[in-house]
Amino acid sequence: MMALFGGLVSKFKRVANKWSQGVSNLFSDSPLTERFWEELESRLIIGDVGVETTESLVSTLREAALEHRVAHTGELKGIFAEMLVELLDEIPGMGRPLDVSAQPSVIVLVGVNGSGKTTTAGKLAAMFMSQGKSVILAAADTYRAAAIEQLKICGERSGARVIAQAHGSDSAAVVYDAIQSAKASETDVVVVDTAGRLHTKSNLMEELAKIGRVAGREAPGGIRESLLVLDSVMGQNGFTQAEVFNKAVPLTGVILTKFDNTAKGGIVISIARKLRLPVRYVGLGEGASDLELFSTRDFVCALMDMERINDNNE
Repeated sequence: MMALFGGLVSKFKRVANKWSQGVSNLFSDSPLTERFWEELESRLIIGDVGVETTESLVSTLREAALEHRVAHTGELKGIFAEMLVELLDEIPGMGRPLDVSAQPSVIVLVGVNGSGKTTTAGKLAAMFMSQGKSVILAAADTYRAAAIEQLKICGERSGARVIAQAHGSDSAAVVYDAIQSAKASETDVVVVDTAGRLHTKSNLMEELAKIGRVAGREAPGGIRESLLVLDSVMGQNGFTQAEVFNKAVPLTGVILTKFDNTAKGGIVISIARKLRLPVRYVGLGEGASDLELFSTRDFVCALMDMERINDNNE
């Protein structure tokens, strides 16, 4: 797995501070008592891990404590950290870069209003362009004129071409034009910015499904990736929405946005456990380069305030 350095680790540490004051501080040299298990369960839930996932983690850790005859909580810290790493790493694609080997590779971004899709589209374009790939941005959020203009600005900054139509146009038609243009110009990647929509609006979800059908018909191999752009601050509220989005355009992964000191670290664990989707990238700021590959071990080290977790493969 690609390691993350510099800014990403420091940003993870900011999120970890919330856990360091809660979860990680429980793993001290105190005697192991029933109070520890109650506190651990409570703080995991507060940290946005979710009730079901928390119960599973605590139960497994209890079994490990009995097996290893643990007497002090500090002895469980490394065991718990490895549990989190294993939970995340068992999801295929977790922390792996997107495969854009097909030409064109179509990446569709979905999510609710305000999740940061347009900004993320621009960041993806900048990332691919820096890797020597050619990129087209498809302005399929035709409901907001501001979104079209924002995407054009992102294109200018990154050097990516933007395919757009008038405000209120058929979003699937924009995607069709973008894919046709990409095939004609042998462009490597098409990143589709869709309109934010509530999962309860069936007409908007059908429009999203139509985008999926058009891309599936026109792009060689269909949609390469359909990524849920999820605001980290939303926490558990994002899961019901994700399930409905998944029915319209089957999801292949998640990009977490606004993952700074306002986020709760447990959201990543919940995504892996409940959605069974890999977290591909995390957005850590507003700059074009503030989108970085997710790293399981760096993330868990930061959450648990540890310098290193032993890699069983080393």
